[in-house]
Amino acid sequence: MDLKYHTTLTPERWAAFGFSRQILMIANELNRAGSWLEKNDIAEAKRNYERAFELIYLTILFQKSSSRLKELLRFKELLAELYVDDAPAFEQNAALLNVLIMFDKDSYAALSPG
Repeated sequence: MDLKYHTTLTPERWAAFGFSRQILMIANELNRAGSWLEKNDIAEAKRNYERAFELIYLTILFQKSSSRLKELLRFKELLAELYVDDAPAFEQNAALLNVLIMFDKDSYAALSPG
């Protein structure tokens, strides 16, 4: 798999991170996209979505759980809807970020207040 943005990241290295860390790294890209959306820089936000797509595809490669795979594929579809939108809303990005974080209890615990 050729990666445009994460050129030094191999699928094997990505798999070694574990699912919680993978989710947090994808969440980081969505968080960055949200920052660009707040600044009304759609092009830069979409670049962050592209980076998130790369990480999602890598995550999908190593899924053994059919339910987790199904959820990741659905998440990818929702992210694609934001990506093709001419003016994705910050609120939509934030909602999608929250959905992603809830995929894994450890990721949720790491990013949720309290």
